[in-house]
Amino acid sequence: MPSVVPPSNATASAGRTGDGDAPAFSPLYQQIKTLITRSLQAGEWRPGEAIPSEVELAARFKVSQGTVRKAIDELATDNLLVRRQGKGTFVATHAEEKVQFRFLRLTPDDGEAGGAQRRFIDCRRLRAPSDIARALDLKSGDTVVQVRRVLSFRDVPVVLDDIWLPGQLFKGLTAERLSEYRGPMYGLFETEFGVRMIRAEEKIRAVPADTAAAQLLAVPVGTPLLSVERLSMTYGDKPVELRRGLYNTASHHYRNELS
Repeated sequence: MPSVVPPSNATASAGRTGDGDAPAFSPLYQQIKTLITRSLQAGEWRPGEAIPSEVELAARFKVSQGTVRKAIDELATDNLLVRRQGKGTFVATHAEEKVQFRFLRLTPDDGEAGGAQRRFIDCRRLRAPSDIARALDLKSGDTVVQVRRVLSFRDVPVVLDDIWLPGQLFKGLTAERLSEYRGPMYGLFETEFGVRMIRAEEKIRAVPADTAAAQLLAVPVGTPLLSVERLSMTYGDKPVELRRGLYNTASHHYRNELS
């Protein structure tokens, strides 16, 4: 098990500056949130596993249970932890049905959600193009894995995805492995490659279908498509995936919730 901060100096460690720790002026619960996040990042508790109780964490960090509860509440809001009534608090995982598609906001117009059928067209390793390297914070010449796939709903192709992943983090990823895995792609990433997608930023615009996209999505060239470029981050806001998707919204719409 990875080493942890001893209870006697946990809060002091969280208050230091200059080495990536939380700033000294941050609220105590934010400092505890930082320490719990570090344990998650270090793999002390794996996706799907229960974390210690609030009482145990309060004793470990020498703070009140209320302070721990507030930190956990924020981590649950951030989708890093999941509370289960009567069972405890667990590390969130993309394998859970309610979160596995939380980055996919495409909804059928008739409201009848159905499972997506995946067809992987390509999975190859290559040197990162300059724009991909910049987005993923890689050095020039670093290797990336490029995945191209089509998502169909009710046997109708709707999404064409080009996915770029840092090669160093995804050694051994192949089209065969992707096709064999029955769960969500992000579930595969976290269980077999130890990479968990925490949050994402998106850019959305309308574009006409070019020849290649039109063929794969079975639409005429020039058909309006929704272009969604998503940059996904793991712990510490480290970029670990660039996804460029083209969505056919003839019978679907992009749905988001604002708060």
